[in-house]
Amino acid sequence: MIDELSAKGIHDQNILDAFFKIPRHFFLDLAFEEKAYTNIAFQIGAKQTISHPYTVAFQTQLLELGIGDKVLEIGTGSGFQTCILCCLGARVYSVERQKELFISAKHIIDRFGYSPKLYYGDGYKGVELYQPYDKILVTCGAPHVPKLLIDQLKVGGVMIIPIGEGEEQLMKKITKISETETAEEEFGVFKFVPMLEKKAK
Repeated sequence: MIDELSAKGIHDQNILDAFFKIPRHFFLDLAFEEKAYTNIAFQIGAKQTISHPYTVAFQTQLLELGIGDKVLEIGTGSGFQTCILCCLGARVYSVERQKELFISAKHIIDRFGYSPKLYYGDGYKGVELYQPYDKILVTCGAPHVPKLLIDQLKVGGVMIIPIGEGEEQLMKKITKISETETAEEEFGVFKFVPMLEKKAK
C-alpha cells in the first residue's frame, strides 16, 4: 500500500510513515482484513465508509500539516484519519454525528494511545469552543462550504473539503485570506458519503 501511495503522488514521507505506523486493518471488520491494504473503501457501519487509503493520504497532504497544528476534523468515521493526523503531530478535534461510529472510533483511537478531543454532534457546527483552527478537514461530501466552519478557521488557515451533492464531489482547498475573503483551489473528483446536517444520530 505504501508503494502504491507513493506511485500515485503522495510524496510527503511523514504521511507515508504514518500509514506504516497505523495499521488499517484495526479499523475494519474482520471480514475485510485480508484486503485492508488495498486501495478500496469499506463499509464501517451506520451506512458510512472508511475512505480509500489514497483519498486519506491525498487530503492529508493537501493540509500541509505542521507539528502542533490545531486541526478540526469533520467526520471521525472509523478513526483512521484521526489517528493519521495525531501521528503527524496535530492537535485534533473531531466531530462525528453517528453515535455507533463515535463510540467505536473512540475505543480504537484509545488503543493507539492518542488523545484527540472527540465530539458527538453536527459537523456543520464545528467545535466553536476551541476555534480558531489552523486547518479544517472535512471527510464527507458537503453540498456547500459551511459558513460556521469558515468562521472557525483562522486567517491564513486552510480547509480541505469535497463539495458536491451527487455521487462525486470536487476536492477543494480553501485558504482564509481575511475575515471576509477566501481563495479556492480545485484538486479533482472523489467519492464520499454525504455530509448530513442538523440531527446527530
